[in-house]
Amino acid sequence: MEEFKVTRVYADENGDSRFGVISYPLTDAGPIGFLSQGLSVSKLVFREVPAGYNDLHNAPAKQYVVLLDGGVEIETSLGEKRTFRPGEILLMEDTTGKGHRSSNIEPKPRRSLFILL
Repeated sequence: MEEFKVTRVYADENGDSRFGVISYPLTDAGPIGFLSQGLSVSKLVFREVPAGYNDLHNAPAKQYVVLLDGGVEIETSLGEKRTFRPGEILLMEDTTGKGHRSSNIEPKPRRSLFILL
């Protein structure tokens, strides 16, 4: 079975932010490719952060973040770091707890889409 994998950032029972993976099953839809089940969303927000963006915070809401241009490094409260590139999707769920740090990896503004659930 085909799958679409998304990295998630969530808060564990101690409030520490951690990385995980969610897999969305895909089914064959014929000539148009493979599709997941539809997901309900509440809002779409366009975002641009300045070149030197580096911030420790909690996700303001449970949301997907689609990276459009420029990469980002995410650091969990436990110090684990991962780099994500344009085209990647994150599911940010650490709306409580110790939060995570987001830093631009290039000295230029970075644009993304927030898809709130």
